[in-house]
Amino acid sequence: MESTILIIDDNPEIIRLLSAMLRDQARILFATSGLAGLEIARAQRPQLILLDVEMKSMDGFAVCAHIMADPDLRHCPVIFVTASAASDSEIACLDAGAVDFITKPLNGAVVQARVRTHLRLQAALASLETLASKDGLTGLYNRRAFDEQFAVELARHRRQQSPLGLALVDVDHFKLYNDHYGHQLGDECLRRVAQALADCARRPGELVARYGGEEFVVLLPNTTAEEVQRYGEWICQHVRDLQLPHGASLVAHHVTISAGLAAAIPRLETTPGQMLAATDAALYEAKRAGRNRSAMAASSC
Repeated sequence: MESTILIIDDNPEIIRLLSAMLRDQARILFATSGLAGLEIARAQRPQLILLDVEMKSMDGFAVCAHIMADPDLRHCPVIFVTASAASDSEIACLDAGAVDFITKPLNGAVVQARVRTHLRLQAALASLETLASKDGLTGLYNRRAFDEQFAVELARHRRQQSPLGLALVDVDHFKLYNDHYGHQLGDECLRRVAQALADCARRPGELVARYGGEEFVVLLPNTTAEEVQRYGEWICQHVRDLQLPHGASLVAHHVTISAGLAAAIPRLETTPGQMLAATDAALYEAKRAGRNRSAMAASSC
């Protein structure tokens, strides 16, 4: 995937110059003010930000402070572009949270080398993060990755006052499956169900994770209660359609799932634990009602 660099500078000539130097390395975005730059950064999540120190309406240090304080942006590396080569100025840039600095007048070879280094570092970190965030058996995200993303999405949906959906999925009578077919086929069953759930994740930001054992969890951004309810029915049917034999099931002759569902516009006091508890209670209701179905949480979270 092509990297994205955001240039924030109130001097159009500097933007043109940096764009010409870097256009072969990444997709270039630009903003001519700090506020505009922050909006673009939140929307586009660039791999690197080149930030001018001296801007009129909001200087680079103020913009960098906003970036470092924003959970959606603070992992985005910032390179300051500064006219001062003094050591105290360089120290101030690094203390503000920047990963590097480039001094004016701009030297094309130096700019390209420093940006190339940080893009490579970002790519390597992203690769390591991907490995650390994946479940070894199913290839889905693991619980740690889900917990981190859930906290971020809950804060974002609270801020934007938009509905956030959640689904907690359990493979029906999986212990009986393991006892009947053995753990090797049990693992294959989990992989097939995991792939079916991943196939159902089609909207931007949807995240499917293995929550533990035979449990899976799905994060559904910008999804209303009605849409979550339809999603629950859909994933249950999608797993039924696999027609994986389950001779020991007390529900059907094939593998089925139960799903607990919840959706809410998060309130100020809403926590991830509260939403998960509501979803877990709905999963219990789905099981109590006979399994092989989904149930919606009664709580509004």
